[in-house]
Amino acid sequence: MDPELEAFIPLFPPADLTDPVTARDNLAKLAAAAPAPDTADMEIEDRTVPADPDVPVRIYRPRQAQGAIVWLHGGGFVMGDLDTEHPWAIRVATGAGTVVISVGYRRAPENRFPAALDDVYAVLTWVAEHAAELGVDPARIAVGGHSAGAGLAAAVALRARDEQGPPIRFQLLNQPELDDRQETWSARNFTDTPWMTRDKLAMTWRHYLGSAPATPYAAPARATNLSGLPPAYIATAEFDPLRDEGIDYALRLLQAGVSVELHQWPGTFHGSQAIPSAEVSQRQITELAAALRRALTE
Repeated sequence: MDPELEAFIPLFPPADLTDPVTARDNLAKLAAAAPAPDTADMEIEDRTVPADPDVPVRIYRPRQAQGAIVWLHGGGFVMGDLDTEHPWAIRVATGAGTVVISVGYRRAPENRFPAALDDVYAVLTWVAEHAAELGVDPARIAVGGHSAGAGLAAAVALRARDEQGPPIRFQLLNQPELDDRQETWSARNFTDTPWMTRDKLAMTWRHYLGSAPATPYAAPARATNLSGLPPAYIATAEFDPLRDEGIDYALRLLQAGVSVELHQWPGTFHGSQAIPSAEVSQRQITELAAALRRALTE
């Protein structure tokens, strides 16, 4: 474990999703304690995307922005919202020089699959249709996020391909949650890692799926055909039950002819980038933003 990260582990909430409301409150407190990045050089606007039901979004527009990303918060499909993701959305918008559309998708278990995916797809469609109003090139729209949000980004890329939906230029998948089966080495063996454990991961899937069987749109690792998907940047953390499914997905994308940049970060754990003072976190944040900037400007 990176020693800078290890010192902060006791401050993280317990790895427990038995009570979703308490888990949400714990995450909100953790996010509120983080220092807020500077927003002097960008416009921030709360909007509502018409859908059934309507979807709240928060739009971040840095000066001279290039392209846009539909950005999805993490939280195991259960936790997180526009406010907990606010510091991250600012960092992505500032670092990449990109318009960020942060999505307040519906959460489980109150709203199980496919509610969140439907919300994200509605926002993606809206962004493509309103690109001129947003000041972005409709050919330069990416999807991305953390953890469950990264899983949703991968799922919406699959759906957009299958339904001939809006073109997606790039997938930015940070520590993606992709596979409900939990059969990889890291998913089976990481039972006591910080923040995310095997049992907590299993509970996220129970909340998200209920008794319904998983489909590739719920768990993208189940997709048998990954050809024709957008290029991807995939980042994984060393001490994370999700590590191996992210690496496996990257390899399968490559084997399907999709361009992939894969970075496995040593010494890190799931969500450790919430400790922005750590040198490794700063490198991770910088690289995520740089990968997005390259994808949307080159």
